[in-house]
Amino acid sequence: MERETLIKKWLNHNLNTQEQKAFEQLEDYAELTKINSALKGFKAPNFSVDDNYSTLIPKLKAKTTSTVAWFKLLLRIAAILAISLSAYYYTTTLDTKINTTIAEQTNIVLPDASQVTLNANSTLVFNKNQWNNNRNVKLNGEAFFKVAKGQKFDVVTDAGTVSVLGTEFNVKQRDGYFNVTCYEGLVAVKHNNKTIQLQPGHTFQIIDGKLLADEKENTTQPNWLRGESSFNSVPLKHVISEFKIQYNTTITLENIDTSRLFTGSFTHKNLDLALKSITIPLNLSYSKLETSILLKSE
Repeated sequence: MERETLIKKWLNHNLNTQEQKAFEQLEDYAELTKINSALKGFKAPNFSVDDNYSTLIPKLKAKTTSTVAWFKLLLRIAAILAISLSAYYYTTTLDTKINTTIAEQTNIVLPDASQVTLNANSTLVFNKNQWNNNRNVKLNGEAFFKVAKGQKFDVVTDAGTVSVLGTEFNVKQRDGYFNVTCYEGLVAVKHNNKTIQLQPGHTFQIIDGKLLADEKENTTQPNWLRGESSFNSVPLKHVISEFKIQYNTTITLENIDTSRLFTGSFTHKNLDLALKSITIPLNLSYSKLETSILLKSE
């Protein structure tokens, strides 16, 4: 039964038992009875249900309007709080993401003055606002780090995490290739729940799931900073992958075993010289057509 009908029948003392229970379930039942009691204090020559109802309605509408106004105000406050919290969360969790493209390198200064050189086709991600609590960067690709002394510094990759405190080191993480070389200080590499510490000149290297022997590094920084990619007994497929990162080319292989190991280097500044540096030691030949290169066995 509609609310207004219930109220009219109540004012007329004409509610049955079921209707009385429904009337008492109204959310403003208490207010209605108070208002009605107050109205009974005023005597009129003739009692009229319609008159009493007409007197009640404006008060009820006023109460409803007031309730709606308060409700709207609360909604506005809730909306402002939600927007403020969202803005705070967004600004404090927003990451800085830096990408390099083919044949591109870039230098980055982190919030603690640590320096990063990002190699070609790589991505570095960190959060400036959370830096004091979390000196953490995410790396996909290759980068050389000069870390400012201070609290723990972590480089997180898909292959493992590198932890340091004031040191210089290089991290390379590409498809199936994970290499960490320490040049200064002490580096801790966590891989598959195992932690290995590296002293200056030592390397941790996993290629295609195999842990390779630690080869002593005699240089003070990686060769790619000087425009040259170097390899020591690395499968040819990874050498070619790195070549495509440094040169914007498409390479097609013809009858070539890409699992063959390559030791040597190639320059980033001369395409033909780089190709010769790879093909001559492996007895391969190459031909070029615009940006396409064909490699084949001789």
